[in-house]
Amino acid sequence: MEFLGLLKDTVQNFGAFLVSLATLQNLLLMLGSMIVGITFGVLPGLSATVGIAMFTGLTYALKLDGALIVLMGVYIGAIYGGSITAILINIPGTGSAAATCLDGYPLALKGESGNANTVARVASVIGTFFGMVIFLFFTPLMTRIALQFTSPEFFWLAIFGILICGAISAPELAIKGWIAGFIGILMAMVGMEDIQGFERLTFGIRDLITGIPFVPMTIAFFGIPQIVKSMKGEEQTVVVTAEDSSKKLHLFSLIKKNILRIIRWGFIGVGIGAVPGVGENIAAWVAYGDAKRSCENGKDFGTGVYEGVMAPETANNAAIGGAIIPLVSLGIPGSPPAAMLLGALMLHGIRPGPMLSVEHPTIIPQLGAIILWGTVFLFILGIAITRLMVLVLKVSQKILIPIIAVLCVIGVYSYNLNSFHLALVFVCGIAGYLLDKMKYSSAPLILGLILGNMADAFFRRALYISHGNLFSLIDRPISFIFFLACVLTVVKQFPWGQKLFGVLSKRKK
Repeated sequence: MEFLGLLKDTVQNFGAFLVSLATLQNLLLMLGSMIVGITFGVLPGLSATVGIAMFTGLTYALKLDGALIVLMGVYIGAIYGGSITAILINIPGTGSAAATCLDGYPLALKGESGNANTVARVASVIGTFFGMVIFLFFTPLMTRIALQFTSPEFFWLAIFGILICGAISAPELAIKGWIAGFIGILMAMVGMEDIQGFERLTFGIRDLITGIPFVPMTIAFFGIPQIVKSMKGEEQTVVVTAEDSSKKLHLFSLIKKNILRIIRWGFIGVGIGAVPGVGENIAAWVAYGDAKRSCENGKDFGTGVYEGVMAPETANNAAIGGAIIPLVSLGIPGSPPAAMLLGALMLHGIRPGPMLSVEHPTIIPQLGAIILWGTVFLFILGIAITRLMVLVLKVSQKILIPIIAVLCVIGVYSYNLNSFHLALVFVCGIAGYLLDKMKYSSAPLILGLILGNMADAFFRRALYISHGNLFSLIDRPISFIFFLACVLTVVKQFPWGQKLFGVLSKRKK
C-alpha cells in the first residue's frame, strides 16, 4: 500500500510538472538544446556524452529544472541525431546508430530515405516515451529496494558495474576493459579520502586534494581524442547522399504488425540501458539481433528492411530512460551520458542514490516530465530539420574542430573555475588518445572514476563495522548474489569458463 501511495504521488507530481515546465523560457531551452543535441548526434565522433560534458558547467547559472532540460535535451537529441547520417550517408553519427546503418542506408539507396527517416523518427519517439514510462513507474520501486542495501551491497554493485562495462566495451579482450576500469579506480583514489580525511596520491599538489573531477575527465577521454584524430585526418567524412523517391509508407500497419516486438525492443533498451556503464550502443545491437531472429523477413535484413531501422532506434532511445533508473535510485549511471547527468545533479547540490527520493521526492516526476517534453520536441524537430542536419557535415573540419575545442575548454573551466583542470584535461586527453589507439575503451575508465570512491568507501566502512571480517562482505543474500555476479562475469571471459557455461547449458537442454 505504501508503494501504491508513492506511485500515486509520483503520477500527480508528474502531471503538475508537465504543466509547470511549459513556460516560454523552458520550451526555448528545450528547443535549443535539442537542436544542439541533434547536431552533436549528426557529427561523427561527437556524442551525447561529449555534448552533455561540455554543457554541464555552462548550466551552473540555471535553476535545476532549466539545467536538466538543457542536458536531457542534448541527450535525447544526440541519440536520435545519429540515425540521420546513418540512413542518409551510411555514417553513424553516434555509436548507438551503427546498427541502423545496416538497413537504413540500403533503404536510402533504394530511394526510400524519407521513409527510413520517418521510421527512425517514430521509433525514436516510441522508444523515448517507453523508457520514460518505465522510468516513472519502476524507479520508485527500485529506490525502495535500494534503501535495504548496506555497505557490502553497494561495494559489490560498484565492482559489478565496472566489470560488466569493461567486459562489454571490449568483448574481444575483456582484460583491456578491466585495465581501463582499474585506471579509473586509481584516479578516483586521488585526493582526500572520505572516512578519515587522509590525503592520497596528491604528490604535494594542492589542486588534487579535492580529487579528480569526472566531468572534465569525460571531455579529456571522450572529446580530446576525437579532436586529435580529426586534426590528424584519421576520420574524414565524405558526404554522398542518396536520392529520395520514397513510395507511400503504411506506417500504422507497420507498427500494428510489429507492436509486440516494439514492446520487446523497448524492454531490451530499458534493461540494457540500466546495466551500469553500458548504455545505448549495446541495446541497439541486441534489439537488431532480436528483430533479425523474430521477424518473418529476417533473411532480408541488411538489404533495406524497415524493421531493421525500427528495432535499434526503439531500443537505443528506450535506453535513455533505462540509464537514469540506476542513476536516480542507486547513484550509479547506466550509460556515459547518464554519468554526466550525475555530475550536473551534484553541481546543483543533489546527490543521486537511495536517499534522493526522500530528500528530493519530486526529482523522479520532474525528470519524467522533461523526457516527455523532449519526446514531443523530438517528433517536431525530426520532421523539420532532418535533411538540414546533413549540411552540417559539409562544414570544413578546419572550421568545426577549433569551435569544438574552444567549447571543450569553456566546458572544463566553467565546471568549477579551476585553471589547473585545464592542464589536467590536456595531459589526460593525450593519454586518452594513446589508450584509444591501443584499443582501450574510455567508458569503463570513466565509470571506474565515478564508482571508485563509492567502492572504496563502502568497502572500508563494511570492514570497520565488522572489525575487519572479510566474510561480512558476502554474508547477506543480496551481497552474495552481487558477489556471484562479479565472479561469473570474470569467469565467462576465459575460454575454460566459456566451455564450462557451454557444457552446463547443454545439460539443461
